[in-house]
Amino acid sequence: MSETKKRQPAAMLPPRLLAHMRRWADKGIAARAVVEFEGRPVKSGRKAFARAARAAGLDGVSPHVLRHTAASWAMQGGANVYATADFLGMTVETLQRVYGHLRPDHHAGVVKAMTGKR
Repeated sequence: MSETKKRQPAAMLPPRLLAHMRRWADKGIAARAVVEFEGRPVKSGRKAFARAARAAGLDGVSPHVLRHTAASWAMQGGANVYATADFLGMTVETLQRVYGHLRPDHHAGVVKAMTGKR
C-alpha cells in the first residue's frame, strides 16, 4: 500500500459499540477478529463495507459519507473543534472551512455585533 497524506488516527470507540463488541466476543460471534464474516476475519474492509451497505439498503454510502455525517453531527452538537478534527483525522482548518457553518454559534459574533450598543 502506498503512503498518502491521509490521516487515519486511532479513535476511541463509543461506549455502546464497545459493549456490543464485548458481547460478540463473549458469545463467540467475533472470536478471531473484530470484524468477521462467516467465521473468518474480513480481509478487505472496502469490500466488506460495500456488502454491508448493500445489505442495509444504503445505496451510494461509503465510509467517506459516514465521516462527513460524523463531522456534521459533531459541529451541530457544538463539539470541540480541535478534538473533533483529531478524532476524524483531519486538520482543524479543513474542519472549520467545510463544516464550521454547521456550528450552532456560527453567527453568534455577527448577531452580537449588529445588535450591540454603539
